[in-house]
Amino acid sequence: MVATLSASFTRLRGMTPAEMGYRLLRAIQARTERSRTRSARPVPAPDLAFGGNPWVKKDAKVSVAAYTKAADGIAEGWLDVYALRHIDIGSPPRWNRDPKSGIEAPGAFGKLLNVGDTGLVGDIKYLWQPNRHQHLVTLAQAYRLTGKRAYLEVIQEHLESWFLACPYGVGPNWSSAFEAGVRLINWSAVWQLVGGQDLPDDFRNRWLSSIYQHCEFIRGWFTLHHSAGHRLIGEAAGLFVAALTWPNWREARGWAATAKAILEREAVAQNAPDGVNREQSTWVQQAVLEFQILCLLAGKANGQWFSPDYESRIEAMLDFLASITDAGGNVPMFGDADDGFAAPLTPAFESSLSKSLLATGAVLFKRGDFKLKAGRLDERTRWLLGAAAEREFAELDSEKTRLPLRQAFPEGGYFVIGCGFDTADEIRMVADAGPLGYRRSAAHGHADALSFTLSAGGREFLIDPGTYSWHAHPAWRRYFRGTAAHNTVRVDGLDQSEPRCRFAWQKKARAGCSLWLSSPEKDSFEGWHDGYRRLDDPVKHRRLIELDKSTRRVVVEDTLEMAEDHDVELFFHCAEHCSVSPADHGFVLTRDETAIRLILPQAANARIELYRGSLAPMAGWVSRAFDTRTPTSTITWRARLTGQAVLRTEIHIVSHGHDAPSGAVPPD
Repeated sequence: MVATLSASFTRLRGMTPAEMGYRLLRAIQARTERSRTRSARPVPAPDLAFGGNPWVKKDAKVSVAAYTKAADGIAEGWLDVYALRHIDIGSPPRWNRDPKSGIEAPGAFGKLLNVGDTGLVGDIKYLWQPNRHQHLVTLAQAYRLTGKRAYLEVIQEHLESWFLACPYGVGPNWSSAFEAGVRLINWSAVWQLVGGQDLPDDFRNRWLSSIYQHCEFIRGWFTLHHSAGHRLIGEAAGLFVAALTWPNWREARGWAATAKAILEREAVAQNAPDGVNREQSTWVQQAVLEFQILCLLAGKANGQWFSPDYESRIEAMLDFLASITDAGGNVPMFGDADDGFAAPLTPAFESSLSKSLLATGAVLFKRGDFKLKAGRLDERTRWLLGAAAEREFAELDSEKTRLPLRQAFPEGGYFVIGCGFDTADEIRMVADAGPLGYRRSAAHGHADALSFTLSAGGREFLIDPGTYSWHAHPAWRRYFRGTAAHNTVRVDGLDQSEPRCRFAWQKKARAGCSLWLSSPEKDSFEGWHDGYRRLDDPVKHRRLIELDKSTRRVVVEDTLEMAEDHDVELFFHCAEHCSVSPADHGFVLTRDETAIRLILPQAANARIELYRGSLAPMAGWVSRAFDTRTPTSTITWRARLTGQAVLRTEIHIVSHGHDAPSGAVPPD
């Protein structure tokens, strides 16, 4: 109880008066609605004479066997839920139970339920994930491809049990408008694939009643103020897609208009003109792209056209995604990630949403450079764009339509340093001098100012270690979004930005780029941040990164402007597949036929340590998937420094066909 009150007080301290008023009104609204739920007006009868035009293409040319195999497992009750792989969740599942902890959430009024209380509901991410009903889309795809009624029967059984277990307004599945929006998008895909209008009357009407309730729930419970990032876009997307799929009530026109207005506004507000999503998270970048593309396609199918600004933001966002993706298809894991969001129509056997988005973008915008990044036309794009997409994708010439690579994204604060892009000799670094995150809370940003990632030949060497957890592991949450979990400098053991709670920051570092030059010979980036200006003896950190393209050598110079003594640390997080070996003044990292030599700064009292899977201190971890962490190597340089200091790090990169750097042993 004390901890809950303390957390509530901490959140209140970070709110503006306007947000406090908004939250007070929401609390009053929720309590009023709780008293009225049992006597809520009945759902109006749907007018079945109307139906929306489908946005799912039923003529998709896909692998039937892969879908039937996946659907058979689901029918038997086997699902993947985050770190729980191939678990027997039941068919149908227990919808209000966290499959990880076994905790059954209470049947309280959803809008007043504290879903962040792990003792009450377990890990809410695990509970919500099966309730998004992505698995029903896989069953519907298998039914569409085979006509096997057993798949349709499982869909009906799961939905019927969900309607009983999750009555309107009750329980954790009626606490989040975002979750309701994702569920509606998946239901829309299922409805189109199985021919929902032809289902048995009683079942169809129960489903339509829940759809109406979902739409009204979202319409009255949009996420606003500091939490109104990608969640608001997801909520509006769910309402918009539902309004077009089921225009069976007079309210549907209002739902569509409200949702479309939000999408138009937020697409421009939340995504910078250079294409970077303002939450500073590459996962959010992809999730928002998916929502916006789905709405664009659903709108076109139903005569609802979006503005040129909306479409241009989508293309700019794809540009950014393509620019930070290396030759091996790796995307840096900046900011928070939640891989539980699976785009509708994406089968479990295809996991790369980034390549899928680029494949879709290649066809939509006639971009051969997106085709080059995507590599092939994936299953999700086939369902979205139909059989014609195969020909359109094949006709794109990735060389003739290839545009110059964008390397500078000044509004988002990312800069791509490198050479030999999209070849076996590629060097690609992504440097971060952007803001901490979006709005006051910066909820999904990490304290990673002036960090960078490095890949060579499409192989990752220096990485952002990811997210790991949101709710269930507070200490790990602090570590993975803290400064020590990024390739940058930490001063006096403190994060650059000071956290307030799991999804907000008390004090936020400001960062910026002071120099960006790119030529055929050299790329130069310099950035700064003021996160340590809050110290009694203020410290300003500037970082210069220069790549000499002919010698394949990177120089990183960290300048610390300070007057007194400070403990300074430099972190280098290695990809888990790297072999890390000591060398003169540093280390050699090797992967396959590529190696890099890391030469660390020289200082009289410096200590160098290599961590791998360490718990005390937390170091040497990477999280490639939500709630999953794997040991990796983290190189840490530490020294006590006085006055202004310049720390020089050199990185020599050698791959097959290039001379080895001095002191490094090239692979056989």
